Amino acid sequence: MTEDWSDFDDGVTVQSAAYLRTRRKRRTAITLIVLIVVLAGVYFYASSYWNRPAGSSAAKSTCTPTIPADGSVAAGDFELQVFNSTSRNGLAASTAKELKARGYNVVTIANDPAKSDIAEAAEVRFGPRGERAAQAVLALVPGSVPVKDEARTGTRVDLVLGDAFSTLAPASEVPNEDAAVPTDC
Repeated sequence: MTEDWSDFDDGVTVQSAAYLRTRRKRRTAITLIVLIVVLAGVYFYASSYWNRPAGSSAAKSTCTPTIPADGSVAAGDFELQVFNSTSRNGLAASTAKELKARGYNVVTIANDPAKSDIAEAAEVRFGPRGERAAQAVLALVPGSVPVKDEARTGTRVDLVLGDAFSTLAPASEVPNEDAAVPTDC
């Protein structure tokens, strides 16, 4: 007695079934490889984003400038961050270039991380230890407004350019503009 397999025949031969299994395995392997490559790329991008100290400006500096007790603040005695809160492209970059030419230690140039709408010429953001440095930066931009943050540490000052900003004050009108940067830095 022979069995009738005609009800189970769906047109697939033994060879074509083996071919389909091979294709399915190949497709699975390719999908897994692509997924692993994408995940590795995301991992390396994220780790480079959060682990920047090797190439950041903090690694380039061999000392931390301090502000003298006598109240004088030279252009290079503190770190300055320049932010753009306007829709004018390149405003922070062009201003930072001029500040660097005047001897300021510009460490960051970017759009305002707080995304503030500033109608004044600028906001000067600082902490308790950066008050004297902030006074020097306030003299740079006529019409700028001081914004003190008690939670902030260090002498770093933020210059956030606003809608009314046009240009920096002339170097001759800014006190201590020509003071020398400490030689040990």
